[in-house]
Amino acid sequence: MAQKKAKAQQGSAAFGIEPYKPKKGEEYMNEKQEDHFRAILQAWKANLMEEVDRTVHHMQDEAANFPDPNDRATQESEFSLELRTRDRERKLIKKIDSTLEKIDSRDYGFCDSCGVEIGIRRLEARPTASLCIDCKTLDEIREKQMG
Repeated sequence: MAQKKAKAQQGSAAFGIEPYKPKKGEEYMNEKQEDHFRAILQAWKANLMEEVDRTVHHMQDEAANFPDPNDRATQESEFSLELRTRDRERKLIKKIDSTLEKIDSRDYGFCDSCGVEIGIRRLEARPTASLCIDCKTLDEIREKQMG
């Protein structure tokens, strides 16, 4: 149950890491803040990797050739759903790796579009955020208009 809750949440709260509380006058995205977000991202990635391992073992253990076509179809449907979920998580792991690289290159925490600070609170909620809230909002509006 706790794992499902951790999966549903993002950021520090999902992994028992206290949210970062910046001190007055503290420089944005200093080493302590980078370390904080690196820890969140690494914990998130480790959690996703555990899920991948669990899926592989589950599929190996549960794979059976049921004589009943309905049972076979149900199992195939369950496996298909699990694999789609893992594929989404695989893409998320790539995004986490890319975000960790941004931390290492000291580019983390700044909007890819306009260059302003994304903000600690937004990064706590979505550690892989690459756009500030204003650019993300404009992006979503454009997306709605196009599709």
